[in-house]
Amino acid sequence: MMIIRALAVGFALLIVPMAESAQADEQATVQVFYDFLSNPVSEENAAAFKAAVAEDWESIGDYSGETKSREELMGQMGGFAQLIPDLNWAVEEMIQSGNQVVVRGRATGTPNGPLFGVDGKGKGFEIMSIDIHTVEGGSIVRTYHVEDWSGALRQVGAD
Repeated sequence: MMIIRALAVGFALLIVPMAESAQADEQATVQVFYDFLSNPVSEENAAAFKAAVAEDWESIGDYSGETKSREELMGQMGGFAQLIPDLNWAVEEMIQSGNQVVVRGRATGTPNGPLFGVDGKGKGFEIMSIDIHTVEGGSIVRTYHVEDWSGALRQVGAD
């Protein structure tokens, strides 16, 4: 009985560091996503993003059934980089359960033109985002996301 208990403890001591290492790797992969959001014009960030996000990645932001591809997001972020050159998407908190990584993020920026039709006249915004990333085989394969863009519009449109 003592030998079995000793083997079980030894096995647990081997497995826990491996699991923690896998979680650290998956969280590092997810961090690459936010590095790209903050600086999509960086060739280094764009290349790292493409390496971290699966080719058939799905971006799901509502229940319409519409998804956004990796290339579509890259194009959208290129447009945001021109409209909001100081856009910063900071990770405030990252929680992992299994292969899902939940991120509470904070996006800030100052549009230099109309944001979704609202002319902010140089006013900035600060919004929250919540994202759930599924990581498989070292790549992000799916992201559910919610951003407070209506809050951004209220902030830039306020008098």
